[in-house]
Amino acid sequence: MISALSMIAALDANNGIGKDNDLMWNLPADMQFFKDSTKGHVVIMGRKNYDSIPEKYRPLPGRTNVVLSRQANFEAEGCLVFDSLATCLQNLELKDGQKAFIIGGAQIYALALESGLVKEIFLTHIDKTYGADTFFPVFDATTYKKTLLFSQAIDEKHEANFKVYQYTK
Repeated sequence: MISALSMIAALDANNGIGKDNDLMWNLPADMQFFKDSTKGHVVIMGRKNYDSIPEKYRPLPGRTNVVLSRQANFEAEGCLVFDSLATCLQNLELKDGQKAFIIGGAQIYALALESGLVKEIFLTHIDKTYGADTFFPVFDATTYKKTLLFSQAIDEKHEANFKVYQYTK
């Protein structure tokens, strides 16, 4: 049983996390941060988020991939599939030192926050607006300690400035 959750997301200046079920930006340092942070851990995602990952990267390597889907017969090769976040949390065991990361989408982030089990959130705040149609849920950041992990300026590989923060309870 999982009793604590971590979340990781990147947000544009309007809290947007996606458009047309896809990422809206290419920020290699943030993608590397995501890989480094989640490697060796459990990543929990909704079916739409799973579908948005290019096939060649599914399942995400070096991680236990969990997909949440209400579709009764949904299968995802190399992934564990559960019909709800509650069922997942009740039936999944973490290894020593392992974290369970919620990686999206918006509905799964909201469910995790509602669960009261989110102990840390890693958020990349991008200084640009992308016209998103999907947004990170509003949460009470005052109940978390906010720490700047690193920042990235615009350069030849990064189209926007961004800062990565860790929020911890």
